[in-house]
Amino acid sequence: MSSYLWIALVAVYGICKGTREIFKKFAMKQSSVMETLFIYVALSFVIVLPYAGQAFSLENWNYMYLIVIKSFVIFIAWICSFRALSKMPVSLYGVLDLSRILFSTLYGIFLVGETIGYMHIIGLSLVSAGLLLLKFKPFSKNKSDKEKVDIKTIFIAFSGCALTALSGALDKILMRKGDLTSNQLQFWYMLFLVIFYALYIIFTKTEINLKSALKNKWIYLMSITLVIGDKALFIANNDPNCTVTLMTLIKQISCIVVILGGKFIFKEKRILYKLFCACVIIAGIVVAVLQ
Repeated sequence: MSSYLWIALVAVYGICKGTREIFKKFAMKQSSVMETLFIYVALSFVIVLPYAGQAFSLENWNYMYLIVIKSFVIFIAWICSFRALSKMPVSLYGVLDLSRILFSTLYGIFLVGETIGYMHIIGLSLVSAGLLLLKFKPFSKNKSDKEKVDIKTIFIAFSGCALTALSGALDKILMRKGDLTSNQLQFWYMLFLVIFYALYIIFTKTEINLKSALKNKWIYLMSITLVIGDKALFIANNDPNCTVTLMTLIKQISCIVVILGGKFIFKEKRILYKLFCACVIIAGIVVAVLQ
């Protein structure tokens, strides 16, 4: 693989992630949190069913316990993220979501054994600064952002961020071994997610309107972008030049996609200021990648 191809693949993941956030806004207008989550992962699993033959030909089944752990981590992370977002201002959640960068850096150092140079630190600082400027919205006269949020909700939000970052580190650990393909990982990962959400719905007796949720076209679009994005990310993880810390920076392209979506789809205001923040983010990505 070209030493720069993994950068493009991670960028594809970022674009898919940002697009998925836009689809999520539309989907949640028609379906509940658990309806969206369950149908979302179920449809994604259907898309990767053609990989079943390769998945069952896995040579080293010792990988399975790590895949189960990764799936369970994401299962909890998505529940935390959805629930926290429903109970706090979007701007505050966005600030808390920045902690994923810090968690990913720590996981990259302590779990994957990566090292970071001063250029990486500068890039990380620029990305963090751009995102903080975007989320804090200085000079805003909107008082609604001062809404109080209980400590439990903040803890849940941080938990979701930490677990999502941990999943990224597990991807790198799994894919760098060389004898596990992206198709195999994607199949088993999605299968276990479906099982976990199904068990959650059964044991918590959560009411799900499958008929209504299956008519929600936005969930289908969410599933497609999830599969494409994860596929690109898993392939990128096969490249030895790909590091968790740099991937974290490049993934922030998703924020730019959301900004553009806010401008052209949701007709949001103060877009010039948000684009300025995006430029700061891009600068950080460039500095880190050119290390």
